[in-house]
Parts: sequence; structure tokens; C-alpha cells
Amino acid sequence: MNKNNYCVIMAGGVGSRFWPMSKTQKPKQFIDVLGIGRTLIQQTFDRFKPICPNENIFVVTNDIYYDIVKEQLPDINPKHILTEPLRRNTAPCIAYANQKIMLENNNANIIVAPADHLIIKEEEFHRVINNGLKFTKSNDVLLTLGIKPSRPDTGYGYIQINNEDEVDFENNNLKKVKTFTEKPNKEMAEFFMKSGEFFWNSGIFIWSLNSINNAFSKHLNDVQLLFNEGVAAYNTDSEIDFIKNTYSKCQNISIDYGVMEKADNVYVLKADFGWSDLGTWGALYENRVKNNDNNVLSSDNILTYNTSNCIIELPKDKLAVVQGLEDYIIVEYDGTLLICKKTDEQMIKQFVTDVQTLKGDEYI
Repeated sequence: MNKNNYCVIMAGGVGSRFWPMSKTQKPKQFIDVLGIGRTLIQQTFDRFKPICPNENIFVVTNDIYYDIVKEQLPDINPKHILTEPLRRNTAPCIAYANQKIMLENNNANIIVAPADHLIIKEEEFHRVINNGLKFTKSNDVLLTLGIKPSRPDTGYGYIQINNEDEVDFENNNLKKVKTFTEKPNKEMAEFFMKSGEFFWNSGIFIWSLNSINNAFSKHLNDVQLLFNEGVAAYNTDSEIDFIKNTYSKCQNISIDYGVMEKADNVYVLKADFGWSDLGTWGALYENRVKNNDNNVLSSDNILTYNTSNCIIELPKDKLAVVQGLEDYIIVEYDGTLLICKKTDEQMIKQFVTDVQTLKGDEYI
């Protein structure tokens, strides 16, 4: 295992599209949503242990989740749990981790990954990641993993590859990025899928420490300068206060918008390792075992009649009878019940906003 390999796991989100199971006090990355005995962040940590030494794995999360990260990941160095006082999207999160890694190893080769993704083919995932690390180790590039779309999904961002550029590397799955597109409408997603030039943006990145620092200096220098000011504070008692002050000044911006869409040295490694971001109930439905009516049921206490293509997640001691529904999401969790058409699941974020406005933070 290469001692220069580092991993940054981003685990600070609330996962509002997964409400009401995912709530502010315990978001989906800390829940065993697949029912396999390991939470999503535990699965992510396990996934990177064959690639990075345990002592080279960092988790960036909100400060209210420090204790739960420490509890669920007993093998992580507590000093590598980096806490954010405010949610400022992925660019500040990565800039913070870069500074901490730089104090340990200037030759670091870094993987950045969300804490809440599903990877089914883990051996293939390891092969792809190691291939990507080999490329970024010897090239000044920013690498993202692109997933071949299996459906015209409007919930994912897309990456368009440049087929005209040949990359001198050991396989033809590596292409230069032409454009990034945020969540398209249905017609555009169908066009993307048919064209063969577009891939889902997995949100998993690989780069050397030098390459990402250079990219920040060029495209997000204000963010870079803010975190550079903390050199004397990092790993001291002053770090928490410095980070609080820095985040209060830092803009809210994603790494995709702030760096990846602007840089001219961005490449995509096309991959197929059974990926899903598990960002919605529909995504969970696609990845759970279904019965003869194509329903995903959380327990044997759910009886269905003339009901199909539904995901029904209820407490195991709850007896429920459901009749006459098709393509619905039904979730009860911690005193909150959601009933929503699967085709309208993008509205769940709006439901959460409305509930917070009308009922307060108790249910969020």
C-alpha cells in the first residue's frame, strides 16, 4: 500500500432528499439504510482501507457530528476528523483537508469521496481507483470518475467527454472533459444517454496535493488564501477558533463550480462498478431487493394489495396495510410520515423547507 495515498471522506451533508429518515441530528451517512449492519460512512471507510493506510484517511463533517463519526469509525485518528462550523459546500471542505494533509505529506495523492455512496463491485472499484492514482501521481491533472448512465436520470450531474483527445495512458477509458452539466430536464437527459458522450458525475475525485492546490490558487484563490492563513493554527488549540472565523468569511461554493468547470486539465476516468449516490428514495428502491410485485418492503408486517413498484419503509413493529398504490414512496421514521409519488421525489426538499417553516425544527 502506497503511504502517499490519502483519502478525504466528505460527511457533512443533511441528505434532505432522504427525509424523514435523514434528519439534521442524524443524516443518512450515519444510518444503515441498506439493512446490512454497517452505516454508509462505515462502508465508505471500509472501502478505502485497502487503498489508503488508516492513518491517511480524513473525514470532514459538521461539528455536531464529531462524536458520531468517532463512535462509528473507531479506527480513524480523531485528529483526522475535521469539523466545519457552517455548511459551505464542497470547495471549502476540500481546501481545509488539503491544508491538513500538506502538514503531513507534500507528496500526497488524494482521493475525495462522499460518505454516502453505494459501490456494489468493490474489486472493480479498487482497480479503477488505483488506476486513477497512478495517472494523477505522474500528471498535473484533476481527475473525476464518470459512470456510464443506465437511465436518463434527472437527479445527477453529467460529464461530457472529448472523444477527439487521445490520452497516452494504459487504457482508453481515460478522456479529457469537454463540459459539465448540472441536473438536466428529462428530454436533455435522454439526449445525453443516447449520445454516448455523457457520463454521470460520481462526485469522486482524484488528484495530487500539488495539482489541487495549484487549481485553487488559479480558480478559487480567495478560498485558498483564507485557509493558508491558518498554518500556525493547524494542529493546535487555536485551530477551532481559526476555522470558525474562516468559515464565517468563506463563500458557499462547490468544487465542481469553483474549480472543475473552470480548469483546463480536467479528465474523466470512465468506470462501471455498480455506483449509486443513494441520494433519493428512488435510488434506494433501485438498489434494494424487490418482491414479486416489485415492492421494496422494510418488514414482514407490511401487507400490500394491488400495490406495485413502491418502496415502503416503516418501523419493524408497525403493522401496515397498503392497497391500490403504484410507484409510491411511503416512509415513517421517528414520528414523521411521508407519502409521495416516486416521480415527484424531487419535491421532498421543498416538503422539508415547508415543514420547517410551518412546524419548526423538531421534524427536520
